[in-house]
Amino acid sequence: MVKQAVCSCAMAFLLLWCAFPAAAQEEAPEVSAASAIVMEAETGRVLYAKNAEEKRAMASTTKIMTALLTLEQEDREVCISEEMVRVEGSSMGLRAGDRLTLHGIAAGMLSVSGNDAANAAAILIDGSQEAFAERMNARAAELGLSDTHFVTPSGLDAEGHETTALDLARLTCAALENEAFLALCSSPQTAVEFLEPAETRYYENHNKLLTQLEGCIGVKTGYTKKAGRCLVSAAERGGVRLVTVTLQAPDDWNDHAALTEYGFSLVERFATPQEPFRGLLPVTGGASFDTLVYGEEETGSPLLKEEAARVERRVELPRFLYAPVREGTPVGAVTYWLDGERIAVFRLYAGEDVPLREQEEPSLWDKIAKFFGWS
Repeated sequence: MVKQAVCSCAMAFLLLWCAFPAAAQEEAPEVSAASAIVMEAETGRVLYAKNAEEKRAMASTTKIMTALLTLEQEDREVCISEEMVRVEGSSMGLRAGDRLTLHGIAAGMLSVSGNDAANAAAILIDGSQEAFAERMNARAAELGLSDTHFVTPSGLDAEGHETTALDLARLTCAALENEAFLALCSSPQTAVEFLEPAETRYYENHNKLLTQLEGCIGVKTGYTKKAGRCLVSAAERGGVRLVTVTLQAPDDWNDHAALTEYGFSLVERFATPQEPFRGLLPVTGGASFDTLVYGEEETGSPLLKEEAARVERRVELPRFLYAPVREGTPVGAVTYWLDGERIAVFRLYAGEDVPLREQEEPSLWDKIAKFFGWS
């Protein structure tokens, strides 16, 4: 029985800065944000940028990092202390003595932007806000967020607590790869089970784009007097995921709606067959004359729409194989090319064993002919 091989889709076009035709730039919307960016999440390709590398305060979009680090911990039951809830601003209503899980605390961050939840997570994981900030900055360095520095887990204003729209988009792309994070930030309402007191509390997500923007899957709101209105959103359509960030944006809801529509007008996945490749390849010297060849599922990378129309698909196989052939042996590839550059590779494999052909016993006549040199 042929076993499906593990996908090893090779994507190119990891382009962080891209030049676009003048016509596309002229169609970009005007936005209220001081800084903004639209990024295609799979490749990191920037579709729109406005002051995207200027450092600014980030308010509660900070909790994208705090929640991600919390959800990466082994989930466990925790007890809330007085120190953890001694924090100003938005709250999920934690009280000293409450018992719940780390996952529940993360839910409070990503739904109602609980500063108490962020503060509690920092203390529970690393003992203090300062130690947790070190963890946050270490992860930022791992992700290449060179213009980001964290001081508080909640996003309350602090000297040196800053990021850029570009770094925040990169962070969000990474966070959305975490299934628990995605599930929480995309939920319009979240239920959190408390163990003490034994009750279920329901939290409405502050991100109204979840119900107003087609395909919206999150992510996080934020506001302080210093930072102004900050918003990170993500949306998926047609197999394409876009992340949009605005900082200091008085009209952020409308900014995100316009920027998201603009981003989706530019990009799409290039087309691939619905079924993996299957075919036959001749075999020389084998017990059978050919072998089944099968391929991985082919998936298209997001590209600019005018680029996607120019993608060329090639099936690359030898004319034949020499026996013996082992099932699962790589024998070729399906490749995709754009303007002479290979952008994706999907392997092709032998689907069955083909042993060497057994030598037949020569006939009496063959033996006589060979003896007298007649052949």
